[in-house]
Amino acid sequence: MERFRRTRLNPHLRSLVRETHVSIDDFIYPLFVRPGEGIKKEIASMPGVYQMSLDEILKECELLQSLGIHSIILFGIPEVKDSVGSDALCDHGIIATAVRAIKRAYPKMFVVTDLCFCEYTDHGHCGILDHVHETVDNDLTLGISAQQALVHAHAGVDMIAPSGMMDGIITTLRDALDGGGYTNLPIMSYSTKFASGYYGPFRDVAESVPSFGDRSTYQMDPANRREAIRESLVDEAQGADILMVKPALAYLDIIRDIREASSLPLAVYNVSGEYAMLKHAGAAGLIDYNRVMMETMVGFKRAGADIIISYHAKEVAQLLN
Repeated sequence: MERFRRTRLNPHLRSLVRETHVSIDDFIYPLFVRPGEGIKKEIASMPGVYQMSLDEILKECELLQSLGIHSIILFGIPEVKDSVGSDALCDHGIIATAVRAIKRAYPKMFVVTDLCFCEYTDHGHCGILDHVHETVDNDLTLGISAQQALVHAHAGVDMIAPSGMMDGIITTLRDALDGGGYTNLPIMSYSTKFASGYYGPFRDVAESVPSFGDRSTYQMDPANRREAIRESLVDEAQGADILMVKPALAYLDIIRDIREASSLPLAVYNVSGEYAMLKHAGAAGLIDYNRVMMETMVGFKRAGADIIISYHAKEVAQLLN
């Protein structure tokens, strides 16, 4: 008889034969920066997540580094929004200003910027509107996305992460960055991003609720597995340096599929709804929060993720330290 318990009875032996490991180095922590001073506003739907002014963001970076977290992804909430997201195209906009300040204060912090327009437009969609079809005009949005990438690059960002799901975005950004002299700036593509209901709380913190409709015309149908793989492989062919699956928890099969189809590093975004479910279930005493959180992180790694973008990152770091 095969006795699997022989390697389970002793805790040290269990550790020695453990196949999947979670490290602090696996994580990127999201931060939301807004204009002002002394602002640290907690989001009711996401306990422990805040909108912060830049002075508070800098304090947060110090805390993150003390925990061993050295990678962040920045989202901006501008003071003024318009139809094309002009703040995102300005060298003095909220994101460009934040990148310069963070890199000046914490030069070793690895700063990633989310490259999109949903937080910057007054309609909440991810680019210039096509009013006829009630969607985003893909090709017009590509043009301003290239401008946004150069703004981020000029500010000193370490990596850009386009999240708008525009067809051809990686080629557009790679050409713009290379043409601007930023050939060594990597692109982490939101290569397989689903039109998911798990994003609800994010729209509270990023103030990016669409004013009409949803994003199903440009984000992926959650029912489509083969198309999901194709999306990521096309971005790889166009020059993406890192691929991503978003959300993560309901898409572990897609993570595994892409892991087996590509040798590029693979990120997952452990999104706001996933985070909120664990937070509120833990607060209600329904789960052992820390145990379920770590089990979830192991699940992402076991499925094939190399990088985890997660609002849990600080808590994971505290448990691992």
